[in-house]
Amino acid sequence: MASAHDHDSSYIEEGQAISVDPIDTTLWVHIFVQMLAWGVIFPLGMVLGVRIIYAFAFFAFLAFLASYACIVKSRWHVPVQVAGTALAILGYALGHMHGGREFLQTNVHSKFATPISLLLFAQILIGIYLKLHLEKGINGKIRWFVKLGHGIVGKALPVLSWTQMLFGGITALGFCQGDHVGQCLAHFIMGSAFIAYGILLTLLLLVGQLWLKRTGRSQEFFDSAVIAAWGMVNTFTEHRWGTAWVKNDWQHTTMGIIWWAAGLAGVWLSKDRDGRPQRNFIPGFVILITGWAMSAHPQDLMISAETHKMFGYTLMAAGATRIIEISFVLRDRGGLSEDGRQTNSFQYVPVFLLYASGFLFMGATEEQMAFIASSGMDHVAYILILYSLAFLVFLFVNALVGVYDRNTSPAIPNKELANGRLGPRVNGNVPVRDAQEFELEGLMSDDEDDGVRRSPGEGESGLNSPSTVGKNSDSVAH
Repeated sequence: MASAHDHDSSYIEEGQAISVDPIDTTLWVHIFVQMLAWGVIFPLGMVLGVRIIYAFAFFAFLAFLASYACIVKSRWHVPVQVAGTALAILGYALGHMHGGREFLQTNVHSKFATPISLLLFAQILIGIYLKLHLEKGINGKIRWFVKLGHGIVGKALPVLSWTQMLFGGITALGFCQGDHVGQCLAHFIMGSAFIAYGILLTLLLLVGQLWLKRTGRSQEFFDSAVIAAWGMVNTFTEHRWGTAWVKNDWQHTTMGIIWWAAGLAGVWLSKDRDGRPQRNFIPGFVILITGWAMSAHPQDLMISAETHKMFGYTLMAAGATRIIEISFVLRDRGGLSEDGRQTNSFQYVPVFLLYASGFLFMGATEEQMAFIASSGMDHVAYILILYSLAFLVFLFVNALVGVYDRNTSPAIPNKELANGRLGPRVNGNVPVRDAQEFELEGLMSDDEDDGVRRSPGEGESGLNSPSTVGKNSDSVAH
């Protein structure tokens, strides 16, 4: 994906990571081609190649499904991945051909390009091997493990691609050098984690409810366990022990303490008195109070203070709406329906707000804030841009889940026609049925009445029975 080329770096001023030259057209094409290949086409091809996911979800740097995947006989999986590979090779070449802005050859983007490109090459070879269907002798014994590795690498590539695209952005602008490295790591890791959490909640909301039910645990058990583990790490890593304590050290360390304390409480509350899975408010509350703490972070620049404040408010809203969803929309149930396919529009609110929180936090590093302040853009325009990016990623993830769902779910049979009319249309009910039956009750014969008001135990329920409007019209006409 990158450009560790042999261009002369003598134009780069001492102490800087980039030259003062603008980004030329070739490098812009490199950027957009690689974003299309690694950020759009490869994830789409991965989804087209997945049949069943046995997911053990966890996240640290970014959400990642470590899973075994069976390959679907989808005719689009291979062509899509071939197209992505062709674009990736083109983008790699363009990265070595550009003029204009120059970069230090030691930049992290170019260094990470080699391993990710080798991983892609290995994935292509494994795919060709599987396509040959060699199943006799030793091939039959190792095929399962090869498929397992192919599935894991295929799902790791989007995560690695996300990391490489972040590296590309900071390299292009010369950010995250010297004393800024630690602050950049904190913002990009934590911001990516919030986006990851949003992706996981999207998966669980749309295609993961039945899997969650099979685990015998509530979603808050897993959420609280990760929160507790992350809090433990933050408690002992946010302050350089042996040095003086400063404001941010106190805030970050105490935030770690409340994370592991609340996380342990959430794990305890994830089962009821009889050992059954139970929902609770803890993860939502941790998100809410984290947002409150982040909104009060002291900042040097006005635009930085406003961006952090909006990040905190967005995170608080995510936590509050998550609590409302669990307590009042779901009423402590695992989902709205037994088959896990029914959702409420409100359930998307906390999910999207996590995406937005992640982008706001990733876009609030010291160097980015100084760059935006010097550009003349105000905080309102900048925040709206970050929200727009969040909507695009939110849309893309939902589109990928939709492709996966349609690619793996059995075909839904067409509803039967009765008297020339379609059956139930809205949530399993025809909304005007009761009013029609009330108004036409006196015009219906006993036989027709029995047909409409049969017992729910006999086939379909009364609300799902065919309409009698056509029959009544005929009887009136006669």
